Amino acid sequence: MADVLDRIRTGPPLVADGGMGPLVSAAAPRLRCPEEANLRAPETVVSLHLSFINAGAELIETNTYGANRAKLAARYLEDDLVAINEAAVKLAREARQVSGREVFVAGAIGPLGENEEAWPEDRAPFFAEQAELLAGRGIDLFMVETFFDLDELETAIDAVRSVSNLPIVALMTFGEDGETIGGVGAAEASERLSGLDVVAIGANHGAGPASALSALQAMAGKRLPLAALPNIGLASMSGGRVIYPHAAPEYFSEFAAHARDLGAALIGGCCGTTPTEIAAIRRALDEQRETRAPLEVVERELAAAIEREESETRLAIDLREGRFVVSVQLDPPLGANSAGLIAVAAAIQDAGIGAYVDVNDNATARVGMNPLFVSAAIERTVGIETIPHLTPRDTTVMGLEAVLLGAHAEGIRNVLAVTGDPPDIGDYSGSGGVYEVDAIGLTHLLSQLNRGENFNGKAIDAPTSFFVGVALNPNADDPDLELERFRRKIDAGAQFAMTQIVYDLDHLERFLDRLGGPSPIPILVGVFPLTSYRLALRLHNEVPGIVVPDDLQDQLREGGSREAEIGFDHAGALLAAARDRAAGVYVVAPYKKPLSVLELIAP
Repeated sequence: MADVLDRIRTGPPLVADGGMGPLVSAAAPRLRCPEEANLRAPETVVSLHLSFINAGAELIETNTYGANRAKLAARYLEDDLVAINEAAVKLAREARQVSGREVFVAGAIGPLGENEEAWPEDRAPFFAEQAELLAGRGIDLFMVETFFDLDELETAIDAVRSVSNLPIVALMTFGEDGETIGGVGAAEASERLSGLDVVAIGANHGAGPASALSALQAMAGKRLPLAALPNIGLASMSGGRVIYPHAAPEYFSEFAAHARDLGAALIGGCCGTTPTEIAAIRRALDEQRETRAPLEVVERELAAAIEREESETRLAIDLREGRFVVSVQLDPPLGANSAGLIAVAAAIQDAGIGAYVDVNDNATARVGMNPLFVSAAIERTVGIETIPHLTPRDTTVMGLEAVLLGAHAEGIRNVLAVTGDPPDIGDYSGSGGVYEVDAIGLTHLLSQLNRGENFNGKAIDAPTSFFVGVALNPNADDPDLELERFRRKIDAGAQFAMTQIVYDLDHLERFLDRLGGPSPIPILVGVFPLTSYRLALRLHNEVPGIVVPDDLQDQLREGGSREAEIGFDHAGALLAAARDRAAGVYVVAPYKKPLSVLELIAP
């Protein structure tokens, strides 16, 4: 059998197989992951390997892309690590033997997975462990593929090399603009990868053949052969299933001809590609097809070279210059009509006291109007500056970025990053939050946007100018944890803080003592006027982080018809005391009489 290293270096281009994972999952239902089929449906794996070989593939990859210990553990399959990897090589070699053809078997190794915080800092042992298992069963080379993070790919390559001398093909995933989601361009990736002990570099997965060709064009001219194994195109969801576009075989023939001309020594497919597409690649190479259209890489054009807006928000100026800040916290409407809320905001503005309005984000997990949207409407209609709350509970990182960029375009600048009440405590029993990031991650995301980058470090059109606030709970059950999280929020870029509702400022003082002195960022204290003893009981016993002192509860219980007056008197005294101990306050407006707070905050 020919040597795979010589073939990659001297040609002609090798035809690789297509997307095993989706095909395995479709053919063998109820798998926890495609790699489990190596044990539960081995005949399916062999059949798919053979279908690609019969279509013209000269290189097939083991069904082990996600068979590292980290990913298998997430599916409770870590005890089957050895069996899954060894069976995968056995099945690929069996398919080669059945076909009677010269076929190279590549050991597929992918990244550790999405939950980065769950893995140890040293990831190399995960990759080395899997590589040693694959090499021990008789593969011809490694395909270290579908990496979005260049640092992780370098770690994987070094780990594989530490246990095996077999050739390594290193593949990254690029978008339509020729960059990874982390903002690493194909040219930069090729420069760094060319200095490692690999035999070929290139692109796989991604948005489709056009994106792979864009990446190859940026990589062309380096000393290493190239490889291109793209997805068939952009996937979509239909009825809970991932659906791939039906690309014409002719399209993949044209792709193969372009890839060959750009120096690809290995051409195949990834997710969504079937034996049909691999057969089209085979025909294009066998027939020495000429390209029918020039390869055009259209670079993304910015709408305008926008400079960062340097003007501060009024809130930022007031806090920086030491003016005592007062905000009124309002809940967004539970329906689609914001007229009532806008009227309340207008009354606060007309009071002429320079107050702000902060808007909750689905407090107590009751769905209401998006606070960013309603805040934009308030600022546009009333002219009062707002502080919308935002939680990562309800949307992905991509969704958070999208809504924040839209809000910024509408003039929203102040944002309070909060964790948010879990959905199952409110109207959505049994529902789980999204929480791709927590409040610290959301703070980091906002800071990244202010630096002109998205969450993954990829450049956006222009930097934002958000003034970033965070929540602080001086009454936390675990004060050490709350202190640690507060410090991490500050490190992530927090510029001001708003406390959980407090009824005794000594709690804040004790928290700051544990911090080691005054807060490095301004703090607004939460004040909620109690209107009844019953409300005090509910807040004290049912709402995490709120402590109503016993003596205040006793006063309200004994106050009879005066309980609302007692509650407001206490809130007024708390607000007055806060003037010497905090940068400001926010006052929670009573639900039925929101404008009653003007009695407290009016000078």
